[in-house]
Amino acid sequence: MQFLLIYLCALGVLWMAKYSMGLSDYLIPSPAEVVSVSMLHWTKYSMAVLNTAAVAAAGHMLAIALALIVALAARTGSYVASLTRTAAFNLQAYPIVAVAPIIFLFLGDGIASRLLISAIICYFPLLLSFIGIFSTPVEAVEHFYNVTGRSTWRLQVKVRSFENMDKLITVTVGSGTLAMVGAIVAEFLAATHGIGYVIRKALYQSNLAKILVCLFLIGLCSSLYLSAVEATGAFCKKRLTGS
Repeated sequence: MQFLLIYLCALGVLWMAKYSMGLSDYLIPSPAEVVSVSMLHWTKYSMAVLNTAAVAAAGHMLAIALALIVALAARTGSYVASLTRTAAFNLQAYPIVAVAPIIFLFLGDGIASRLLISAIICYFPLLLSFIGIFSTPVEAVEHFYNVTGRSTWRLQVKVRSFENMDKLITVTVGSGTLAMVGAIVAEFLAATHGIGYVIRKALYQSNLAKILVCLFLIGLCSSLYLSAVEATGAFCKKRLTGS
């Protein structure tokens, strides 16, 4: 509902600019044209955005798994941990448009490359948060286990994760948006399926009406996916805390 309100406000501003400045329908489509395009292509574009959302969700899960593995390896002070952290940070420094051709070369323009690009774009904020959480002791709780000699790295991770449950949920939900962006970017660059591919064709045709419909579907699908992830996180927190 909130997304719908924001989208309609943005459209209102766009059309106010159109009619106040006297811009032609070629530059900014009229409301009637946007409605016509949405009715004509609704099914096709809905299937495309669901295709993208499926790839984004899989990429998001892959990014979470990768970030957890790297964060657990980097939480220690060893040389291997430092090397792992440095490699992960340096990978993020390369723009995806420079890395994408290499990915498409080896994996083609199918689901595998889209999945990998989606994961690469959204894993970094997850990694930073996981490293910060896993590396910061909860002194009030861990002191007891340290004194009694019962402390292990698994116990430390559990205590720190439990103490920072809200942060983990927030960053996981937020990174889901980047997963959607990554999937769309991959489709825009070279793929032949998904909503990113539809937007690319619409740009070549200079058809802003199609792009506006695509943006609506992307926002709607992204909002539903993030709500589902947030609800899952809230359910897990409730089960763990009993509240």
